[in-house]
Amino acid sequence: MPKPRSTLAAAALLLAALTACGRGGGSGGAGDPDLPLAGTHWTVTAVTVDGSRSKAPGGAAVEFTRDGRTRGGTGCNHFGGTAAVAGTTVTVSPDEVTEMGCPEDRRRFETAFLAAFAGPLTGTLEDGALTLASADGGRKVELTAEPSAPLRGTSWKIDGLVSEDAAASLPEGGGDKARFVVGADGRITGNLGCNGFSAAAKVDEEAGTLTVEGPAATTRMMCAGPQMELETKLYELLDGPLSYRLDHRTLTLVDGGGEGLTARAEPAR
Repeated sequence: MPKPRSTLAAAALLLAALTACGRGGGSGGAGDPDLPLAGTHWTVTAVTVDGSRSKAPGGAAVEFTRDGRTRGGTGCNHFGGTAAVAGTTVTVSPDEVTEMGCPEDRRRFETAFLAAFAGPLTGTLEDGALTLASADGGRKVELTAEPSAPLRGTSWKIDGLVSEDAAASLPEGGGDKARFVVGADGRITGNLGCNGFSAAAKVDEEAGTLTVEGPAATTRMMCAGPQMELETKLYELLDGPLSYRLDHRTLTLVDGGGEGLTARAEPAR
C-alpha cells in the first residue's frame, strides 16, 4: 500500500536535516570540504606574530603537495614539512630548513614565518587569497595564488646576490633599476643598476644553462657609488655560461665559481 504523501515529505525533511548535520551545517565543521591547496603556488604576502605584521621579502612562497607535505622558501632559506588538510583546518609542521646565511632583515622575517606557519591553522580562501590563522588570531600567514613565470619574456627584477652558500642584499640604493628580460629573439636586455645593457644569449633548458655571449654592450651614464658597484659586479657575472634555477617566480643564476644573483618576476603590466 503506498505511503501517504505527508509521511514521505516528513521522511525527506528528516533526511535533509541529517545530511545538513553531517556536513556541519555550513558552520566550518569537520565535515566541510577540504581547502583546495595542492597544485597551487602560494606567494607569501605577510605574516603576523603576537600582533606584529611583517611584509614578506621576494622569494617567500609555499606549496602544498597531494601526499601531505609542504615546501617553499622564506625569502632566505628553503623549508619542508608535513601538512594535513581537514576541512578548513591546516595542520603544519615544518621539519627541515636549510642553513644559508642571509641579511638580518630576511632572517628576522624567516623567524616570524616559521613561528606563524606551524600547528593547526584555520584557512580562509577567497578570490585567490589564502589566510591561515591560529585559533586566537595571534599568528597569521597571508598568501596569494600566483601563476608560474617563464624564463623568456618575463621582466626579472634583481633582488639579491649569491656567493657559494651565502646570500646577500644588493648594495643599499643600488638595485632600484636592476632588471633584465631574456627575449625570444635570442638576446638578454635590461639595466645593470645604472646603465642599460644588451647581449646575445642562448638558453639550454635541458642542461639548465643560460649562456651570455658577452661582454654586454652598455650605455655610458655615470651614477652614484652603490649603483656603479652593483653594475660592475653584474657586468662581470653576465659574461659566459650560467646555471639557472627557476622556482615558480624566483630565478637564480650562478656561474661556475658559485657567484650569482637572484631575481623575482615582476607583475605583468
